[in-house]
Amino acid sequence: MIDRRVFCTALAGAAVVPAWSQAYPAKTLQLIVPQAPGGTNDAVGRILAQKLTERLGQSVVVENKPGAGGNIGTVYAAQQPQDGYTLLLTISSTQAINPWLYKRTGFEPITDFAPVAPVGVVPNVLVVHPSFPANNLREFIERARAAKPPYQYASAGNGSLNHLLGAMLNQAAQLQLGHVPYRGVAPALNDVLGGQIPMAFASLPSCIQHIKAGKLRALGVSSPKRSPYAPDIPAIAEVLPGFSGELWVGLFVGANTPEPIVRRLAQEVELAVASPDVLDKFSTLGVEKLGGGPEALAGMLRTDLAKWKTIVAASGASVD
Repeated sequence: MIDRRVFCTALAGAAVVPAWSQAYPAKTLQLIVPQAPGGTNDAVGRILAQKLTERLGQSVVVENKPGAGGNIGTVYAAQQPQDGYTLLLTISSTQAINPWLYKRTGFEPITDFAPVAPVGVVPNVLVVHPSFPANNLREFIERARAAKPPYQYASAGNGSLNHLLGAMLNQAAQLQLGHVPYRGVAPALNDVLGGQIPMAFASLPSCIQHIKAGKLRALGVSSPKRSPYAPDIPAIAEVLPGFSGELWVGLFVGANTPEPIVRRLAQEVELAVASPDVLDKFSTLGVEKLGGGPEALAGMLRTDLAKWKTIVAASGASVD
């Protein structure tokens, strides 16, 4: 005979089973990309959404919500129900630089979000016009220290990652490079290609074809080690130990999303980015896949927040 007390206890427990435990996911997921279509994060987002759709058995739909350096889409994601159906695919510059660059971002990078998994990483490259009188980074540093007036470098804009990499290089090598902001990386690179300005930091995908064609000379990548997609370009850290500044892409959900959902998503992302078709697509973008779950992404975010706080302060950059 069934014990009545046990039966009643079981019924009571069943009545409070949280909704997230019931066959997640049970409907379409939205993947918020807080950048405009066409950029690296958008491309990664569409590749990831397609693979997660296959793995989860539910549609994962990319929604671009650009503006204010990624702040608008990030705030939107933080305001959605925290049930695992709104995902935020964002980049390190939004999550780790904007909090120090903007007076008001509208979000808290740690307390508003739960990290799910790192997805991929893209280095920047210090490139110079072929006429520049330095063939490697050591020669560049020697000439830059002696240059009067100081050399100038182009960036995609005030407070952009490639602006701050120049500030980081000034600190690490004791230089005084002058900063010239442009409205995006394309016009900045165009002026380096045309010889109007001698150098710039630019993402590897945006400049690799110019490097291969001999229209730009690469002096170093900003990652701690050489990129597998450009192994002949040395890492800046080989000359300046500790130099590191990359654009990483990571997946987040709202901070109160149930832990089992976070773990499920982390597992699926790990398997998705390791699949051969995704790796092939990442390689065409110059994106190196990352591994690890929530703890790995949380560590990357904490490290970058501390690093970029110092660099932004030293650069004097700010956005109202």
